[in-house]
Amino acid sequence: MTTIRPTDVHVRFAPSPTGKLHLGNIKAAVINWLFARAHGGRFLLRIDDTDTERSTQAFEDAILRDLRWLGLTWDSFARQSERTASYEAAIRQLRDSGRLYACYETPEELDRKRSLQRAAGRPPVYDRTGLRLTDAERAALEAEGRRPHWRFLLDQKRVGWDDLVRGPQDVDAASLSDPVLIRADGRPLYTITSVVDDGEMGISHVIRGEDHVANTAAQIQLFEALGHPVPVFGHFALIVESDGSPLSKREGSRTVQALRAQGIEPLALVSLLSRLGTAQPVEAFADHQAAVAGFDLSTFGRAAARFDERELAKLSATLVHGLDVSRASARLGDEIDPALWDAVRGNLQRLEDVRDWQAVVGQPLEPILENPDLTARAADLLPEGPLDGESWGTWTRAVRAETGAKGRDLFRPLRLALTAHEHGPEMKTLLPLIGRERAERRLRGETA
Repeated sequence: MTTIRPTDVHVRFAPSPTGKLHLGNIKAAVINWLFARAHGGRFLLRIDDTDTERSTQAFEDAILRDLRWLGLTWDSFARQSERTASYEAAIRQLRDSGRLYACYETPEELDRKRSLQRAAGRPPVYDRTGLRLTDAERAALEAEGRRPHWRFLLDQKRVGWDDLVRGPQDVDAASLSDPVLIRADGRPLYTITSVVDDGEMGISHVIRGEDHVANTAAQIQLFEALGHPVPVFGHFALIVESDGSPLSKREGSRTVQALRAQGIEPLALVSLLSRLGTAQPVEAFADHQAAVAGFDLSTFGRAAARFDERELAKLSATLVHGLDVSRASARLGDEIDPALWDAVRGNLQRLEDVRDWQAVVGQPLEPILENPDLTARAADLLPEGPLDGESWGTWTRAVRAETGAKGRDLFRPLRLALTAHEHGPEMKTLLPLIGRERAERRLRGETA
């Protein structure tokens, strides 16, 4: 495998502002960011907004917001729509060197060619008809109103690279169609804009999903044709659902925005994606430095990475449980009683859930009286004076002795009356926070 020196590392994340970031593409951001930080390198955020029909400022703003929420800071920023001069210069260079040629087939004609090739048992590779057109034939096609798309002329040789994830790779370029670099409307496509940017911006490592493997051999030839150093490539496995089915994007449930709205901790997502698809155990990293220290790209395998939302929720809850009260208060923008935080933190799934328990102990509550006779008698037996950590045990023993109720028949009615919740933190810690006066009123069925 390639030896990586810290000064060599410059990676990028290049999302298109045509939709919201989801688990599939945010994995690329997390892996590239961690790789850069682990090797003392730089992380570039590049907005791929050449699709002017679908790109919007709102989506770009959402991408930046998602990355900041995740704590994935960038060292430099670029926007492809501001780099048209570089693409035009590269296109001129390829034309002048004879590596770019005009083709006039319509999409329907190309589909028909591919269908005939498949029917004849041949691979559907472009037959280079455009390369053989005479000037007169091109003029006649343009007289019909056709506008050419432009293809890159591949050297029909074997192309190899040492992939950081997949190991040694070898592709026979003769088995590939010459890639289209420029659409008929004159718009340059991803294959060339990405190579031009990576080359001019000094990207050392291109780390992306395995769905881009098919592009790599052609892009390596493009780097060489344009005179740029060829970066090191790494292609990680794509994310699938826990049952192995394709990653669901129904109703945006797998977007970063949706996960944030669910109360998922950002570091939970970073922690999960840093290990998803590796042989290493998933763990909740308390900060980004720990995630960087625990990251190793060589541990990523080729098997599909299975996403389990329950695992993400568990990681998120673990991180919430580990927050100290000052950090929790700062996050909520509200001062949390340290005693309350210590009482409830282990029961929280989301940080925002602490507000529910603040309301339980400090705001009027409609009690649930499952056994009014029991709770009324229990109210009479409440210890006098301020309640403390020993009061619950002393009190419930007295209630049991007086009523004969025990186990679930004793504790469930008391919890429902005092908190209106079937489950929750230990009552011995909640009872002193509720206080004697409020507890007595709730036990008697009063809103308090």
